[in-house]
Order: sequence, then structure tokens, then C-alpha cells
Amino acid sequence: MTKFFMTTAIDFVNSQPHLGTAYEKICADVIARYKRLCGVDTWFLMGNDEHSQNVFKKAAEQGLDPLAYCDLMEQVFRKAWGRLDVSFDDFIRTTAPRHKAGVTELVQRLYDAGEIYDGLYEGWYCVSCEEFKQEKDLVNGCCPLHPTLKPEWIREKNYFFRLSKYQQPLLDHFAAHPEFMQPDIRRNEILRLIEGGLIDVSVSRAGQAWGIPLPWDRSSVVYVWFDALINYASAVGLGQPEQAEMFAKWWPADLHVIGKDITRFHTVFWPAMLWSVGVEAPRQVFGHGWLHYGGQRMSKSLGTSVDPAEAAAKFGPDAIRLYLTKEITYGSDGDFTWERFEERYNVDLANNFGNLVSRVVSMADKYRGGRVTPAGDGGRLAGVAGAALHRYRAAMDGFALHEGVAAAYELVDATNGFIADNAPWKLAKDPGNAARLDAVLFEAAEAVRIAAVLLQPVMPSSCAEILRRIGAPVSGPSLRLDDAAWQSSGERATVQGAPMWPRSESPQKDTAPKEIIVTEPVPPAAPAAAAAPVAAAPEVDTRIGIEDFLKVELKVAKVREAVAMPKSKKLIRLLVDVGEPEPRTILAGIAEGYQPEQLVGRTIVIVANLKPRPMMGTESNGMVLAASGPGQPPILVAADDSLPPGTRVG
Repeated sequence: MTKFFMTTAIDFVNSQPHLGTAYEKICADVIARYKRLCGVDTWFLMGNDEHSQNVFKKAAEQGLDPLAYCDLMEQVFRKAWGRLDVSFDDFIRTTAPRHKAGVTELVQRLYDAGEIYDGLYEGWYCVSCEEFKQEKDLVNGCCPLHPTLKPEWIREKNYFFRLSKYQQPLLDHFAAHPEFMQPDIRRNEILRLIEGGLIDVSVSRAGQAWGIPLPWDRSSVVYVWFDALINYASAVGLGQPEQAEMFAKWWPADLHVIGKDITRFHTVFWPAMLWSVGVEAPRQVFGHGWLHYGGQRMSKSLGTSVDPAEAAAKFGPDAIRLYLTKEITYGSDGDFTWERFEERYNVDLANNFGNLVSRVVSMADKYRGGRVTPAGDGGRLAGVAGAALHRYRAAMDGFALHEGVAAAYELVDATNGFIADNAPWKLAKDPGNAARLDAVLFEAAEAVRIAAVLLQPVMPSSCAEILRRIGAPVSGPSLRLDDAAWQSSGERATVQGAPMWPRSESPQKDTAPKEIIVTEPVPPAAPAAAAAPVAAAPEVDTRIGIEDFLKVELKVAKVREAVAMPKSKKLIRLLVDVGEPEPRTILAGIAEGYQPEQLVGRTIVIVANLKPRPMMGTESNGMVLAASGPGQPPILVAADDSLPPGTRVG
């Protein structure tokens, strides 16, 4: 493929964009950036749908001319997409002269070809959707998308498009091009719709001035949905003779990214409209699911909307971009809550990828003065990276964005495990291990580089910074997916910096601390002297508040070494990996429950911000969490083995 022209649905501007709107734009942007990463000449179109009666009413409410109102809203939408780092190449408005030219051209050609005729429409009309509704479309007499609003019954002169004659051509097209409508669940829905029979559809509204007039009857305007669909072609030159070369290059569109509620407009109406005048249909339409908020559809009218600018401001645009692509199966519905967003930010970015970048750069600086040098053709991570790249490419080519991100994170997780297993901090203590240390540091740095290349479409600014810190030989606009192949040559100069994603310490609203019994060696208590009876003291509330609990840093740790302490029946000296450049030594009073050899490799939980204290000639730097009943041996509090060392608990 030498070119790729993709679009998103254009948005009504009667209200500001919410995170559900932004979900579509972010996922489309990930696809566009991936295509550019593959070296494909890409044109990414977005825009605003302005010829809506709801827009007209909103402007009137604010005392503004509708076009002046739309001018203001263009800036609102552009600012929102800028904050989310959406890299569109073109932004079209349906009030723009080029769009009016395209609409006028197409409807006139349809009329001249006998594909449009006049008639009378009588039936239901949803003002919020600005869509004509059949009786069978209603749920309890209401629009299924706006259940609190009953559609209006209207009777007016309309012009109709002969959609019914395209039933068989559409079925034939779906059979010949199974990829035309994706995912399959949407394709099957549309096929059932077509098989059930098509009726001719209205293409005009009478008695309205806000819209594009029909060229043969200026008392009517083009129906807003008919008008809106044409933006995809008018943006690349339809109706503009001077842009014929542009239209020839970019049309047909390679991909329309739209919400699942408007698939029939794009896969039934739109192809038939184009075929009627001898123009090719788009090659593919992808109908994504809805983004819910706490289980409810995200909607301003329902009070369940989230400001995308607020989400981006909380942890940066890349964090929300990662959440929306990693946590939601693309094509299905997804859910957003602030608690879940913060949780995934801490796990995926602060504790995992961000911590990995910091560790690799920190060790390179500490042990090799910020230089990493190749030694050999790559070890086990080279194989992991190659497999991850293969899975990533297949997933992204199929628009399985969530699987593509998962493939990149498999490499991140493997690199964390590789560091823990090879213990560079131990290799650095023995000059005889210098070559092995060089190989380990380079292999880890190279794996981080490849992960950043793969995640670049999702987190563009963050991955650019990671590539800079890791000393990547290629970055910026010249970066290509081919650069994600393993490279075993060239010294790299790393650069230290502040944490990429500082951990968020906001208390989670839906969690509460669990009671934990900590078993650690304590000095024996002195015997109490006999005392005279005293009056009972008033009962004191010894419970702590959440703010006190949050001062305790509980972290996941991996046990690397375990040795019984001489002259102690309770203490075992542990060497644990806590996701820091060097492991920690902790003395734990758990010998009554474990033999040292049973502990190596275990994933445990420790108190990480406890002040170091000397014990039996050794400094213990932390506390192991364990529980025990009266007279019972201690049992370690365990964590899932999939959690990388350093992951925050709580």
C-alpha cells in the first residue's frame, strides 16, 4: 500500500467534546501514526458537522449567528484534540466552501441520474439524533439512543434517494469484500439490516435555512446526514475541478473510523450514494464500541461525560491514550472510571515501563558512565523482541490495537525479568564480569528501545523522550517500524532524567486497607512490676486514618537470595529486588515457617519506606509482610508473580 486515507466521524458542535468522542479520535490517531511508522503516505481527516438544527438552536440560545458560533466551536474542538496529541492532517467543516461545492456536485449528479425524486415524508424524527426513525427502531416509543426523548411525528415535502434498488448490490459487495465492515459483529448486524429490506431515504428538509440548499429547489436544504457523509470526498477534492489530481490520489478512502451507532449510514447509504454517480465506495469501515463511564454510556445528557482535557491534565495525554488502547478491546464497548485510570497509570507506567527506563538508564550511568556497548548478537531478549514485533505488526494491521499494545508490554515485562535474573548490580562487583555486564546492560537498553518504537503510535511524546534517554540511533520523523528490528551494533549514550511517570498517591475511592499482621524480630519485653489496682482508663480509638495508611509504601519484591542468620532461630537474611538499581538486604523473622531455599524466587510484599536499622551486625532496609495466628508459624504475604518488582501495593 503506497497511500492510506483515513477519516473519523465529524462531530456535532452543539456541545463540547467528551472522552467518549475523544476515544474515537485517539484510536484513529494510533492507526494513522502506525501507518506513518510503516512508511505509508498517510492522510488523516477529522472535522466538525455544523448543519445541525441542534447547532442552530444552541447558537440562538447564546445570541450568536450560527456561523459565528461554529467558528468558536472549531477552536474548542481543535484545542481538545491538540491536548490529546491527535495528529490529523486535515480538518473539514461542513460550512466550508469546499464542502458546499462537493455536496452540491454530488446531489446534482444524483438528481440528474434520476436517483432522487420528490415525495411526502410522514413519520417519526428524533431531534437529538437528527434522524428519521421507523416504528420498528423505537424502544417503548422512544429513540434507543435518547430514551428520555420521544421522537416528533413530522409530515413534510421531501426528496428521496432510491436506496431500495441497491439491496442486492450491497449484499454482493459484502460477500465479495468481507473486510469492508469490521469488526464481524457489526458486519453481521448490517447484513441482517440489508437482508430485511431497504426503503428509500429522505435527503432533504423543507422550510429550513440552516444548511446547504438543493441546487434545483432552494426552498429545501440537504438533510444533515446526507450532507455530512459527503465530507469525506469533498475534503479531498470532490466538486472542485482544480483539485482533480488530489481526488484521484486519495479516493477511495481506505478506512472510515466511526461509532457503532452510525454504521448503517456509512455502509449502506454512503456506498449506494457513491455508486449512483459512478464513484468507488470506501474500502473499509470500522465501527468501534462506546466508552462507558462506570457502566453507563458516556453522555452529557445523562450526566456521565468526562472532559478529555481533564483526563489529559491528570497524568498527561500519553497516559489516557495508553489506557484507552490497552484496556479496551478495540471494536467492543469499554469502561472508564477515575479510580481504574489511576490504578492502570501506576501499574503500567509508574511501576512498570517508567521504572524500567529509570533502572536501565541509572545502571548505565552508575556502572558505565552513561555508555552502553554491544557485546555479542543479543541474548534471550532478542528472541522475545522479534516475537513481540511479529505479533505487534499482525495485530496493528488488523486494527486490534489492544493486542498490539499487549505485544509491546510483553517485551517490557520480559526485560524487567531479565534484569532481575541477571542482577547487573552483582556483576558490577567483579571486574571479571565486565563483558557480561556490558552485554546485559546493552540487551536491556535495546529491548527498551524496541518497546518505545512499538508504543510510539500510542504514546508519541513519551516514547520520543525514552528513545532520547536510551540513546537510540534513530528517532523523530525518520523513525520506522523496521527500526524495531534487533540491533547489535553501535555504542549508545544514555541520558538520565526525572521519572517519566511519577507515581500517583491519590487515595483510591473504592479500596480500603486490609488488616495485616507483621512478624518481625523485636527485643523481649521486660517483666512488668506488680502495681496497685487503678481505675480503668477511658477507651481510646487506636484506629488510623487513610492518610496515615498511605504514608506506608508497600511494594512487590522478588527474593534473590536467602541465608539463615547465625546465632538466630528466627532471622533469615534476604536479598530482594524492589525495582531499584541495586537489591536490598532485609532481615526477616520468618525462620520458624520457612527454610532459606524455599524463599528464593518468591514474590513477596515489603514495607519499602521503613528507616534502615542495624540488627546483628547487618543493616536491614525494609520489612517483610507476614501473618501468623497465636502459636502458628508466619506465612508470607504473597503477590502475583506477574507483577514486576517495585509495583506499589495498596
